[in-house]
Amino acid sequence: MPESGGVPLFCDMSSDIASRPLDVSRHALIYAGAQKNLGPAGVTVVILRRDLLARCSERIPKIFSYHRVADKNSLLNTPPVFAIYVLGLVVRHWLERGGLPEVAKMNEEKASRLYRAIDESGGFYRGVAEPGSRSRMNVTFRLPDETLEGRFAKETSEAGLIGLQGHRSTGGIRASIYNAVPLESVRVLIDFMGEFQKRHG
Repeated sequence: MPESGGVPLFCDMSSDIASRPLDVSRHALIYAGAQKNLGPAGVTVVILRRDLLARCSERIPKIFSYHRVADKNSLLNTPPVFAIYVLGLVVRHWLERGGLPEVAKMNEEKASRLYRAIDESGGFYRGVAEPGSRSRMNVTFRLPDETLEGRFAKETSEAGLIGLQGHRSTGGIRASIYNAVPLESVRVLIDFMGEFQKRHG
């Protein structure tokens, strides 16, 4: 987490909200789309320091004003009640299993296993991010060339491992291993990676 030197720290945590314990007090604002770790699309979670509410400009349209939303207890307009209900079920599920410390342990194991498979592939798979900046939620890597990357994405999809095509801005391969992805799915991907390397390495 960056040291802001007293400047209010705003953070978009859409990819890693609820993936590990977090010191919320160090942030002025946390924003997160719920659809990756907390529930279905349609819910946005905002955690905002109360003293900042008073600084919201009155010129901001009502629908975009956190001050007005807070005034109406997040009921300024009709909320997506089913998505919120599902989010509540997800939170209860994790609390019953030990809360965020247990979630963090699971995510650490998934990510470390997958990164180990990449790092121990002899260069066939190459991590995109520097080791100190690697995400536990989105594991990105490259293969020796783009033709192989296309083949990898096609064959994984045919094997039931979907959504591994890299982000449109960077290419390569991206394995999103959010909270809902079980360890077994990561094991299956690692096994596939080993077999793919044997056939094409």
